[in-house]
Amino acid sequence: MSLVGSQVARYRISPKCPNVSMVHAEACIELAAAYGLILDEWQANAIRVWFRMTAEGRWAASTWGLSVARQNGKNGALEAVELYLLVVLGYKILHTSHLLTSARKAFKRLMQFFGRKVGDTNAKYPELNAMVVEIRKTNGQEAIELSNGGLIELGARTGGAGRGSSFDFLIVDEAQEYEEDEQEALEPTTSASPSGDPVTIYMGTPPKVVGDRGEPFIRVRSAAVTGRSKRTAWVEHSPQGELDKMTDIELQAFVRDRRNWAEGNPALGIRLAESTVEGEQERWSARSFARERLNMFPSPAETLELAFSEKALKALAVSAAEVDPEGQVAAFGLDMNPEKTKVSICAAVPGEASTHLELAANSPFSEEGISALVVWLWDRCKRRVPMVMDAYSPARDLLEAPLKKRGLTVRILDANEFVQACAQLHQAVRREKSITWFAEQEHFFESMKSTVKEPIKNRPGSFKWNRTDLEVDLMPTMAATCALFGSVKFGRRKRSGDSSRKRTGAIAG
Repeated sequence: MSLVGSQVARYRISPKCPNVSMVHAEACIELAAAYGLILDEWQANAIRVWFRMTAEGRWAASTWGLSVARQNGKNGALEAVELYLLVVLGYKILHTSHLLTSARKAFKRLMQFFGRKVGDTNAKYPELNAMVVEIRKTNGQEAIELSNGGLIELGARTGGAGRGSSFDFLIVDEAQEYEEDEQEALEPTTSASPSGDPVTIYMGTPPKVVGDRGEPFIRVRSAAVTGRSKRTAWVEHSPQGELDKMTDIELQAFVRDRRNWAEGNPALGIRLAESTVEGEQERWSARSFARERLNMFPSPAETLELAFSEKALKALAVSAAEVDPEGQVAAFGLDMNPEKTKVSICAAVPGEASTHLELAANSPFSEEGISALVVWLWDRCKRRVPMVMDAYSPARDLLEAPLKKRGLTVRILDANEFVQACAQLHQAVRREKSITWFAEQEHFFESMKSTVKEPIKNRPGSFKWNRTDLEVDLMPTMAATCALFGSVKFGRRKRSGDSSRKRTGAIAG
């Protein structure tokens, strides 16, 4: 008896919401069938997980994901989705791939529905071709635009696809190759979604190496399967098991078990021959086979503990009228994002009973603005107020030397000091209630409430900061951590008549 792939995914995760509607899911499956795209059961089930709408008429999930081993037909499910979003809903879609050749293949598959040009007399489906306003075939900038407003642009991420435009859907195909800088550049294209209900779709297989390439995909998947994300619809076909926890002998037995072949490959016996998988299992290493054919990911990170509760933070919020206007800054903390396009600066102002933490700046930044930032900090610090940074902050590479050259006192926290600083801020909020912050600084609150404690290996009870999900801006928390620690360890007593230590004001340049 031939082996047939399981049509039931290992993970079928979607947000829980009352009165969910499946109308669009079934309509999408029917539309695809009407145009000759008959979906496998597993493909249709993936659409049913994704296409769930709330009673208010919004997508239940803002992130959709599908992971299945190669040659199983995940692109067929995506074609059905794109067809429906374009023809019925009139959405604007940006379809990105790691390789230009992959984007072009996707474009050619869509042209089978819409024809090759406006008024194509040879179009297979004249009614779809009649909707076409433009078909753009420029290499790397392929697009199909419809009369109902529907639009799909397809291109390689390395080619700058979609920059400067707004879309309802961002599709990240070959997500195992998706990099941090690409994510920073592409995902804002849906921030001003024309529909007001944007979705990002991740599709791919486990990355060969867990690192910068593929890390966003790993994070999305981990957040979904551990339950950290409440807004992700995730479908994954893979066998039960934790690859990282198997011995070599256990792994060898795992990859030889043909039941695992069926669990990881829903198209087995349909479009993927069992003999093909047999050959791969003989030729590949056990780990390569587990990753490439069984679709096995690294074990997801465990759910991390929130560092600060919203209740505790709100209890420490104050108005401007409650802060001493004569209070002097004891230290500034500074952090920068990895792309070095944004900077956060926090001022620590000690008082009799507590230290006030004020977000002095949370602004866009470019390397052309280094001089202006140095001047801004000099005006507020002179030689007396320490400027404190974590040793691993991206800000250090750009700012340590010019700040020291200008004459500022720069303090760099090593790994041990930063762990101490995290513990100090945690203690100040949770136990001592010894800090305050401006209630109107919502960005500071959002950062702090979404900060989690990441345990330090081999140091029980010690931790550093991480964030709950990809959308969180951790920089204000990092800057506050450095500022509070700096005010205690490096801060000096204020001198009478010292008016140099201004807290706020726009950064010039």
